[in-house]
Amino acid sequence: QVQLVESGGGLVQPGGSLRLSCVASGSFFRINAMGWHRQAPGKQRELVATITSDGSTNYADAVKGRFTISRDNAKNTVYLQMNSLKPEDTAVYYCNALYQRRVAAAAISAWGQGTQVTVSS
Repeated sequence: QVQLVESGGGLVQPGGSLRLSCVASGSFFRINAMGWHRQAPGKQRELVATITSDGSTNYADAVKGRFTISRDNAKNTVYLQMNSLKPEDTAVYYCNALYQRRVAAAAISAWGQGTQVTVSS
């Protein structure tokens, strides 16, 4: 079982920056892809960015050029650097990981508890 703990959320003014972190712990063979999703009030959860174990990244169109996802495999940690933040980026941000419990096992999805990001003046 993998546990994910996010940190780094908070209140920031439009145009500001925040860096989210998510640390994975527990018992697993390998963590494959990691990523960030977000959910604004009254809206469905949506993908923000993902990164594979070899560093390939994917971004939602709404955050391309402003957000950067990165990963430290040695620390089982994924980061989301968010720049030029806009009020519409306000949401709860959730970390996600696809991991395997053992060799050749099917991938399992794990979620963190979420961290609030509020962009407001």
